[in-house]
Amino acid sequence: MSTDAVASTPPKKKRVTLTQWIIISMVLGVLIGWLFPEFALQLRPLSNIFLRMIKSLIVPLLFSTLVIGIAGHGDDMKRVGKLALRSIIYFEVVTTLALVVGLVAVNVVRPGDGITLTDASAEAGQQLAQSEVTLGSVLEHTVPQSFFEAAARNEVLQVVFWAILFAVALARVPVEPRKVMLGVLDSLSEVMFKFVGLVMAFAPFGIGAAIAVTIAQSGLGVLRNLGILVLTLYGALIVFVLLVLVPVMIVFRIPIRRFWRAVQEPALIAFSTASSEAALPQAMTAMERFGVPRRIVAFVMPTGYSFNLDGSTLYLALASVFVAQAAGIDMPLSQQILMMLTLMLTSKGVAGVPRAALVILAGALASFGLPLQGVAVLLGVDALMDMARTSVNLVGNALATAVMARWEGELGNEQLPAFEAVEGQPMIVPGAARDA
Repeated sequence: MSTDAVASTPPKKKRVTLTQWIIISMVLGVLIGWLFPEFALQLRPLSNIFLRMIKSLIVPLLFSTLVIGIAGHGDDMKRVGKLALRSIIYFEVVTTLALVVGLVAVNVVRPGDGITLTDASAEAGQQLAQSEVTLGSVLEHTVPQSFFEAAARNEVLQVVFWAILFAVALARVPVEPRKVMLGVLDSLSEVMFKFVGLVMAFAPFGIGAAIAVTIAQSGLGVLRNLGILVLTLYGALIVFVLLVLVPVMIVFRIPIRRFWRAVQEPALIAFSTASSEAALPQAMTAMERFGVPRRIVAFVMPTGYSFNLDGSTLYLALASVFVAQAAGIDMPLSQQILMMLTLMLTSKGVAGVPRAALVILAGALASFGLPLQGVAVLLGVDALMDMARTSVNLVGNALATAVMARWEGELGNEQLPAFEAVEGQPMIVPGAARDA
């Protein structure tokens, strides 16, 4: 081929990435919701369709990957137990730090001062607090009376509990039946990850519609009265990321820049949809590409969705004291700490869906005699706050998988061959994901 022919070859057009399409759709959603609010409200079905498609793949994906991650070790259950213990310790330390950051922020800024709670909002707060959340109710709710009922209702914590028991039982059966079941579940997980790719092709439409509906309902001036509260939450979340998550990355030698590139797309999905579930499949795929073995991703990520909701925990600390400030109630530090311990327990099992934290908050307010009208006040800007705390939830859980992989000595290819065998079934470990 001549040099002229080479020179005349037109350069390949740079493809627009999914992340770029999502950003474009968010901008369009804001403009449509602001300029054409009535039309924007008609776009709600597009948002609901996207979320329904995502939720339809949550249970088969979680179940198959979690069972493989546990039962794939065969009789080596001590390895799983060690991972579980390390994960729980890490989760409790990080969520406690999130509570501390939230408490400090709300006591320093005092966003509740100047807010007046009205009796007219009491009914809305009462409706959210009808089912009081206690430690006993959370423990009871963890155990499903029917796996299929839990799957149909997308009860993630119940599915995780049942999958763990199923995996432990599977690990105790003879080798041949175990291989057959693991082969079926491994095939199911591969199909579901392909399913994720198909659903994500619709993401820009669903996310753009969700943003348009939110703006149409709340308007661009939604932050006028409660702007300080929203800014306090966003500032506290930024401080938490910089003072807690970044030092964790440094201590455990997680490459910060490469980690951010891996999680930015699922974090953007979590932010725009305010649903951790919507970004879960993409996050699991991203962390596998980052270099975390599938067995760790499959165990730590779903468990973290119940025990490591950093953003929601910080929000609960901030919101509960905010209500006390708005009601003119002076809560001593000892009572605030007691409330934080209560929230730390009752928040376990919060579903990764929009507005779930408000139910937990309403239960805590009722338990400590604080006015439930505060919940209704928060509802006006909760959509904006939910987006921020949900994205931090996702980033925190993604980081937890990388930390556990480093703790186990299995991040990237440092101590793993190109393929990790699971009872005769090869499991691909990303080969290009070396520390940088």
